[in-house]
Amino acid sequence: MSNTTADKRASGNIILVGMMGAGKTTVGKLLARQLGKTFIDSDEEIQRRTGVTIPHIFDVEGEAGFRVRESSVIQELLDANDIVLATGGGAVLNAQNRLLMRQHGVVVYLKSNVHDLWQRTRHDHNRPLLQTANPRAKLQELYDLRDPLYMEAADIVIHTGKQSVQILLERLQHKLEELRQMTGSEKTMQTLSVGLAERSYPIHIGDGLLDHAELLLPHIPNKRAMIVSNTTVAPLYLERLSKGLESHGVRVQSITLPDGEQYKNGESLNTIYDALLSARSERSTPLIALGGGVIGDITGYAAATYLRGVPFIQIPTTLLSQVDSSVGGKTGINHPLGKNMIGAFYQPRVVLADTATLGTLPDRELRAGIAEVIKYGLIRDLSFLEWLEINIEKLLSRDTAALQYAIARSCQNKAEVVEADEHESGERALLNLGHTFGHAIETGMGYGVWLHGEGVAAGTIMAADLSRRLGWLGAEEVMRVRKLFERAGLPVVAPRLGAEKYQQLMGMDKKVAGGKIRFVLLKSLGQAVLTGDVPQALLEQTLEACSG
Repeated sequence: MSNTTADKRASGNIILVGMMGAGKTTVGKLLARQLGKTFIDSDEEIQRRTGVTIPHIFDVEGEAGFRVRESSVIQELLDANDIVLATGGGAVLNAQNRLLMRQHGVVVYLKSNVHDLWQRTRHDHNRPLLQTANPRAKLQELYDLRDPLYMEAADIVIHTGKQSVQILLERLQHKLEELRQMTGSEKTMQTLSVGLAERSYPIHIGDGLLDHAELLLPHIPNKRAMIVSNTTVAPLYLERLSKGLESHGVRVQSITLPDGEQYKNGESLNTIYDALLSARSERSTPLIALGGGVIGDITGYAAATYLRGVPFIQIPTTLLSQVDSSVGGKTGINHPLGKNMIGAFYQPRVVLADTATLGTLPDRELRAGIAEVIKYGLIRDLSFLEWLEINIEKLLSRDTAALQYAIARSCQNKAEVVEADEHESGERALLNLGHTFGHAIETGMGYGVWLHGEGVAAGTIMAADLSRRLGWLGAEEVMRVRKLFERAGLPVVAPRLGAEKYQQLMGMDKKVAGGKIRFVLLKSLGQAVLTGDVPQALLEQTLEACSG
C-alpha cells in the first residue's frame, strides 16, 4: 500500500467492504452513530440519484452499466470527510476504487463464510446477481472472485461469525483505536481477528510494528512482562522490544534459550520455569515469545502450565511462525520418539507480526516458511494458490507488499479454521497437509537437520503422490504442485529412511486413531480430506517413489 496509516486517518473516513449479506449497512449505521460520523450506503446513494432501484439498473444497463455508475458515485463520495461508507459487494472489482479507498480512509473488510452469507441472502430478491438457476453456486463464485480483492484493500479484517452486532462493534472499535495509535508511523498495519468468543484476539501484521509496543499494552495489565527469545533473535530485537515496553512503564525481564529445533525439549522448558520462579513471576505477568516457531511453541506451553496458566503474547520473527505456528494456540515440546507429542491448546492474547524482521531471516528459513504458505492454497484456497503461482518470486525477493498479503491471507485462512475447530477434532486437522510425512522426516533425520518447512514440502509431495494413486489428483496436478515447491527452492524428494521406518515414525503421529495412520490428502487442488483408508500397497509405493 502506498499511503501511510496517518494519511488514511486524516479524512476520518471508514470504508466498509464485503460480500452482500455481510452486514455492512447494519454495522455502518451503528458505527457512524457511535463515532459521530455521517453514514452513507453507496447503493442507496445510487438509487437516490437515479430514482430507480438497483435491480432496475441491472435490467436496463446490465452489470457493466451499474459498475460505471457505482464507481462514479464512490469516487465522488470519497472526497468527503468523517463518513462511514458501506460499499456494494462488487465495488472492489474496479482497481481505481480500491486505490482510492486505500487513500481516503481506513478500509474494513467484514468477512463472512459462504454458508452464513447464503442464510442471510437466500430470501432477498433485491440481489440481481443471485437471480439465477443456482444462486448458492453463484454466491460461491462471487466470493471466490472478490475475497482476494477485499483482502488486498483491507486495513482491518473482521470475521462476523455468529457474534452479536454489539460485540462485533466493540471489536471493530478496538481495532480502529489500535490503528489510530500508529501515530507518526510511515508503515501500514493490517489487523485480523481470531474469533473465539471471550478469548478472541487480534493479529497485527505490518512493517515496523516492533516500534509500536503500545499495541501490546492492553495485554500487560500490571506493567510487568517476561520475554523469551533465543541466541539468534535476542541480539537482533530483544533490546528494541524491551526499551519500547520500558518507555511505557513496563518492567521487563528476559530469558534467552539456545536456538534450534533440538532445544524444543523438557530441559529448555525447565529453564523457563526456573527463571519464572526465581523472578517470582505472577499469574498476571505475560510471557512474550520473541522468535520463530520453536520459541513460540515452548513459550506457549510454559505459559499454559506455569501457575496453571498465565497470559501469552506471540511476536513471531520467521515467516513460518508468522503464517502458521503463532496463530491458533498449539503449544508444546518434542519428545525423542515424536515431534510435538507433549503440549496444550493455549491461545495467545495478541499476535504481533512485524514483516521487517524477515529482512534478517536466512534464505533457507524464508523458503521453509513459504512451504506453509503454499499449504493454505492447496487445502482450502485455490485462488490463493493461483496467486502464489504468479507471485512466488516476489516472496523469494522479500517484496514487502507481497509478503504482507501472503501473511494476511494465510492467517485469515488459519483463523477461520481455528474458529470452527479450536481443538482439532475435525476440520483443523486438514492444516496438517504434508505434516504426517514431514514430522517423520524431521524425527528420523534428527531434530534440526531438516527444517520444519522443508519436511512439510517433501511431505506434501508425498501426500500429493498418494492422492494421485487413490485416483483423486491427476499426474499433471501433482506436477503443478511439485513445480511450485521447486520454484520456491524447497525439497521435493524425501530422504530414504525406508518404508518400515517411515511407517514406524508415522505411527507416532497425533492423528493416529484406532491404530490406523490418518493422512491429510487432496481430493482436488484447494480441497483437502482426512482419511485412514489408505491401502498399504499404495502407501509403500509412494514412500518408495518419493524418497531418494
